[in-house]
Amino acid sequence: MKTKQIFVTGISTEVGKTVASAILTEALEADYWKPIQAGDLDTSDSHKIADFISNSKTVIHKNSYALQTPMSPRAAAEIDGVVIEVDKIVAPKTDNNLIIEGAGGLLVPLNDNDTILDIIDPSYQVVVVSRHYLGSINHTLLTVNYLEERGFKVSIIFSGEEHKTTESIILSKTNAKLIGRIEEEPYFDKNVIKEYADLFRDNL
Repeated sequence: MKTKQIFVTGISTEVGKTVASAILTEALEADYWKPIQAGDLDTSDSHKIADFISNSKTVIHKNSYALQTPMSPRAAAEIDGVVIEVDKIVAPKTDNNLIIEGAGGLLVPLNDNDTILDIIDPSYQVVVVSRHYLGSINHTLLTVNYLEERGFKVSIIFSGEEHKTTESIILSKTNAKLIGRIEEEPYFDKNVIKEYADLFRDNL
C-alpha cells in the first residue's frame, strides 16, 4: 500500500497545527517531521508530538533547522547567524506514512527568496488548519486556492469553536475535502488525541 506524505500548514500562526499534526500522526501511526523549529527548543513541537501520541510505530525525525528565537524562520536564522538553504531540507527516509508540519503560514519567509511553500513537495497532500477569527475566511481562501492553483490535493481541518457560516463559505468556495473539526477542548492529552485520531482516520 502506498504511504501517505501529508504536509500540515495553517492560515496563520497559533491556529492548531501541532495538535492537528498529532492527531494525523496518531491516526496513521505515521512518522513526524518538523523541518524548521524556531524557538522553544526544549519544549518544541516535536516534544509535544511525543507527549501526545500513544502508538509505538511513530518515529519523530530531527529538524533540518533548529533555531533559537521564536520568530519567523528567516528572522530567527538571521539572529542565529545562519542562512536557511532549501536544498538542505530533505525529507527523512522512511517506509512509513509521514506527517510534515510547517512553520506559520504558507508564505512565511525562509530566506530572501524562499518561503514555506518552497519546501512542500508537489507529491505531498496538504492539510490546511483553519480557525475562525475576523479575517479567517480571507486567509483560508487565499491559502487553499493558492495551493489548489498549484495542483496540490488539499484538505481542511477546522480548529476551535464552530462557526457554521464561516465554514460553509470556505467549503463552498474551494474543492478542499473536510477531514473534521477539533473542538475547543479544555486540554489535549494522549486520550483526547486518540479519540480524534479514531474520528478522522477514515477521512485521510
